[in-house]
Amino acid sequence: MQSIVGRRLAGALAAAGVVCVAVPANSVPVETVPLSAPWRAGAPDCKASPEPPLEIRAYGPATYALRENPCVTWEAPFMYLLIGKSRALMIDTGDVADPAKAPLAATVLALLPGQAGQRLPLLVVHTHRHLDHRAGDVQFAGQANVQAVGYDLASVQRFYGFQDWPKGRARIDLGERIVDVIPAPGHNATHVVFYDEQTSLLFSGDFLMPGRLLIDDAAADRASAARVAAFLRDRPVGAVLGGHIELRADGHTEPWQSQWHPQEHALPIAKDELMALPGALDRFNGVYTRTGPFLMMDSGRILAIAAAMAATVLIAALGGVVMLVRRWRGSARHDRRGGEFKGDNVVSRQG
Repeated sequence: MQSIVGRRLAGALAAAGVVCVAVPANSVPVETVPLSAPWRAGAPDCKASPEPPLEIRAYGPATYALRENPCVTWEAPFMYLLIGKSRALMIDTGDVADPAKAPLAATVLALLPGQAGQRLPLLVVHTHRHLDHRAGDVQFAGQANVQAVGYDLASVQRFYGFQDWPKGRARIDLGERIVDVIPAPGHNATHVVFYDEQTSLLFSGDFLMPGRLLIDDAAADRASAARVAAFLRDRPVGAVLGGHIELRADGHTEPWQSQWHPQEHALPIAKDELMALPGALDRFNGVYTRTGPFLMMDSGRILAIAAAMAATVLIAALGGVVMLVRRWRGSARHDRRGGEFKGDNVVSRQG
């Protein structure tokens, strides 16, 4: 019965367009490729050339990376599934709430091993509270053996037991698989990163990725970079896997909200780059800095500066208009006064 259900689910996923390169025992379409292999690029015209909504890759027998295609959402976020002996961990749920557009929950639950008809329990967590990392939570709501951790700061602190945020470290035991949770606020006040001791992979969300490092709190981000680097300095790091890819292979950024990434940068980031992040953040000017592979910006300040510049231009333009109006009025009054004087002369001559 379970194999029949699996085949039906695989057929449904295939009909939905999920990428299928290899089909494992649980009948869910999955690619098995190197970490650095390119992902599907979206399309110049997604309506004319529809893309599969989800891409699934296996990195070993119990570690999966999933991505929502750029044609489904320009955010194109990455999500990760780690499976232990007693439960599984889902890191982020992406930017799509509607399962008809991206069947995330059905895909993830089908990847979980089951015994006697019971799925392995699933714990759903988030790197941070931004919507493009949690919109898919609704797909898991009401599912049996699924627990979702809240994304607000109070829920994060309470669940992991952080008593002196952002100091400290938490651990998630998946059953013969330990995942460390390290606070990393800066991009967002709720941000954490996850280090899987089994694979030596760091799941970094938007804290570090091949893209724009958007910084809300520079001081917090510097402290987080130092904290994460100190934790991992003497530990192996197979790769850092972030929440998005926004850079091209040549280092230039993809256009904002682009759904077509033909020359995309590889997903994994090396440990050396992670160790260099604290020094790069020390050089951040608070607005926009590009140094080495890091593109750091405070979008709030950039918007404020842009608004101030726009206001300055508007004020200057209005000032120019006011001056022109005053000159025109002055000229008009002079013309009227001249006309009245000439008229008096005419009247006097007639008298």
